[in-house]
Amino acid sequence: MKLSALITMAKEKDTSTIAVAEASDKEVLEAVSMALQLELGEFILFGHKDELDTAIEQYAPELRKHEKVRIKHASSPKAAAEQAVKAVRENEANALMKGNVPTATILKAVLNKEFGLRTGAVLSHVAVFEIPGYDRFTIVTDAAMNIAPTLQEKAQIIQNSVSVARSIGIELPKVAPLSAVEVVNPNMEATIDAASLTAMNRRGQIPNCIVDGPLALDNAVNMEAAKHKGISGEVAGQADILLVPTIETGNILYKSLVYFANAKVGAVIAGAKAPIVLTSRADSAESKLYSMALAICSAK
Repeated sequence: MKLSALITMAKEKDTSTIAVAEASDKEVLEAVSMALQLELGEFILFGHKDELDTAIEQYAPELRKHEKVRIKHASSPKAAAEQAVKAVRENEANALMKGNVPTATILKAVLNKEFGLRTGAVLSHVAVFEIPGYDRFTIVTDAAMNIAPTLQEKAQIIQNSVSVARSIGIELPKVAPLSAVEVVNPNMEATIDAASLTAMNRRGQIPNCIVDGPLALDNAVNMEAAKHKGISGEVAGQADILLVPTIETGNILYKSLVYFANAKVGAVIAGAKAPIVLTSRADSAESKLYSMALAICSAK
């Protein structure tokens, strides 16, 4: 599967609007311009009007009088984050996007008890990869939000990723809780959690997916490796979702796929009232575009 398919899926949705917090950023504006050319939806750009006008003039002058772009003044990055979150909360927008604003600032607005986007669920990062040589999407979670999630938090992280997977056409995603080994080892907490998550899935506590683990990475994604070790089951060698045990594992796997495997990626934060595009400053405009398409697909 190609990530360009997300753009096709997003275009089939009803008109969507993305609220961008502090939009005066070159890559963000280029991504917005690309999205408008592809007719993905509409945008509300929040930021200091003078700075935003300057950035638009420099990087994307075609946005100045675009009928699907609204510019709203915000006195500071903090104000831009709060106003963008409120726009989503008040159904003025379907998704939220981080622009040139610190992650902590936008998450503080998202978690605000008065106007934020809390649901009571765990917020988690869901990354959808297009990896050269693979004929399906590979979803990695959680590479950016939860440092060392508990068993219950891992169950919610799976549910968040399953919701995103189903929104892009993977009706019954196969989930592999990753570990270094394929057997339960009392000294390795990741293996105990993986076995517990598998049992929870079989008892209906984690629905709409198939969970089986622990699995090492090779046995989760490569059928020959799984067969070589005598590992069978519906997930071995064909996992759609890779659940990592800690943020360090997820971060390294994410960046290895991008920088060593030349994978393309789109990612969102799931678990809030609306999907959040929380890309890195280092991410390309193309990656931001795919993330916006993923947000539109997964928006309720």
